[in-house]
Order: sequence, then C-alpha cells, then structure tokens
Amino acid sequence: MEIFVKALDREGVAFLHIRNKFKHLSDAKVKEGMFIGPQIKAVFPDEEFEKKLSEAEKAVWLAFKSVCTHFLGNKKAENYEDIVGDMVKCFRVIGCNMSLKLHVFDSHLNFFSQNLGAISDEYGERFHQDTSMFEKRFSGPWNRS
Repeated sequence: MEIFVKALDREGVAFLHIRNKFKHLSDAKVKEGMFIGPQIKAVFPDEEFEKKLSEAEKAVWLAFKSVCTHFLGNKKAENYEDIVGDMVKCFRVIGCNMSLKLHVFDSHLNFFSQNLGAISDEYGERFHQDTSMFEKRFSGPWNRS
C-alpha cells in the first residue's frame, strides 16, 4: 500500500479521503503510506474510496486487493502468478517506482508457501528483515566498485 499511496496526487480526493479516514495518524505516516494490516483492511470495504480513484488508480487498487486476498491470504489462488503480474503492470502504468521489496516479491513467487496466511507472522517479519538488508546494501549513490 505504501507504493500506491505515494503515487496518489497529494491534493486529489482519494488521498484526502485516506487522510480523513486516518486522522489519528501523523501526516508524515499518511504521506509515506505507512499503514499496518488492520488499517489496510479497513480501507478494503470502503466503496467511497474506490469511487474517488481515477480509472488507472482504481485498477491498481483492485489489483492490490486481489493480491492481498488471493495470494497473501490463507490459500493461494491457482493463478497467483498472473494476479501478482497484473499488480506489477498496474503499478507501472501509474508510474510507481518498483521498490526492492516489490521486485523480490515478484521475482521469487515460488518462495512463498501455499497457505501463506495460515503460518506464523514470523515468516512475514523475516521477509521484511531480509529485504530491508537488501535495501540498505543497495541504497545510496551507485559506483562501479
């Protein structure tokens, strides 16, 4: 959700809707899209939010919801590779930068177990720890050495 919120127009009605929905969060957290699971799940059934999105943004949002429900849930859908691929394509359409986490997620789909939601949160936390190590290693200016 972080990448999606960063791509939204800060003055647009969709972003303002999210800001108003989470008034208790700091502006910095909302601008950076720093939401936790229950907050993300609170936006899923919000039809007003979907109405305020542009067509391209709505496609990204629906693709993101699909990945959360059909891949990151208790059971993987049979076509999970297509679902994740569609989400990545939609992110590109609205000009989202592909973070290292999203790249690792897209490139290593076979790493995730069939019942991802049924296993402990330790695996998810481990994934974030591993990818944050990659991000630290590859952040900063590029040099040839």
